[in-house]
Amino acid sequence: MRVSKQELFHLIKQKLIKAGLNEGAAHDVSDVLTFADHRGIHSHGAVRVEYYAERIAKGGITANPNYTFEQTGPASAVFSGDNGPGHQAAKQAMEKAIEMAKNSGVAVVGMKNISHSGALGYFVEMAAEQDMVALSMCQSDPMVVPFGGTEPYFGTNPIAFSAPSADERMITFDMATTVQAWGKVLDARSKNESIPETWAVDAAGKPTTNARDVHALVPIAGPKGYGLMMMVDILSGSLLGVPHGVHVSSMYQDLTKGRDLGQIHIVINPAYFTDLTAFKQQISTMLDELKAQPAAEGYGEIYYPGERGKLRSAKYDKEGIEIVDDIYNYLVSGDVHYNRYHGKNRFAE
Repeated sequence: MRVSKQELFHLIKQKLIKAGLNEGAAHDVSDVLTFADHRGIHSHGAVRVEYYAERIAKGGITANPNYTFEQTGPASAVFSGDNGPGHQAAKQAMEKAIEMAKNSGVAVVGMKNISHSGALGYFVEMAAEQDMVALSMCQSDPMVVPFGGTEPYFGTNPIAFSAPSADERMITFDMATTVQAWGKVLDARSKNESIPETWAVDAAGKPTTNARDVHALVPIAGPKGYGLMMMVDILSGSLLGVPHGVHVSSMYQDLTKGRDLGQIHIVINPAYFTDLTAFKQQISTMLDELKAQPAAEGYGEIYYPGERGKLRSAKYDKEGIEIVDDIYNYLVSGDVHYNRYHGKNRFAE
């Protein structure tokens, strides 16, 4: 099923409002989810709506949150999310971080007691659109074996980065510290597709291609990914006084309770370190040079981080965004949710 970006946004927003979310929050959440599908990041788009709707309806996401923002220093602040929708909390926290970085050169804003916030690329691009450089990191519930281990300890703990250029191009990458994000496994399940054997292991610790046999994910590049996911957990968890590692709350176990997740935005104003125009021009030159590099056999051309997402967006603008039929049927139905997620394990089983 293919739908326009506008239709998808509307369908998601109406479903979230029906679940109990206020209109402003539903707008912000829908914007982030539609952004993900529009870039081809379907693991963080409409596939998540029913889960959010069930959690909202059961009280695990505060439908009308009381956000608070405390600036703790010239370039530091803490945003408390009242277990409201993480997408909206992270968006508002980034708006604050951008404002602070314009005045102080750097801003570090931590978010605590929020729910799942979706594709982090959305938030760092907010900063790049304002001529800022940004990083965002967040913790997630344990589903990754530590390097050399057999049982999950950390989450997929993603990192996103974005920087502006002198033209319409923008560098953006949004990566899990695992070989692949759990959402990609979820997406494969929804399509009844297999997964590469490098993504995950089964209960015996052996690589699996069956998305439904996944026991745990594995760190990217072995010990390097393991170190990165620990770093993310410390910066977005321990630093903010929220649960860490194996203690991070389950996404599915109890949908009646808030998750108390942590996230952190780091925003840098290039104008405080160098000439802004020269900085942006250097990024454009870098992208030009990368595009001019010869590609290895089988790769066609060199893409800079974020380029393929923009190309997918242009394609979807012409052809519509491809949505799994079951997800579309749910979005257009009169049902809020089907009690699919409450009480399930880390893999929604």
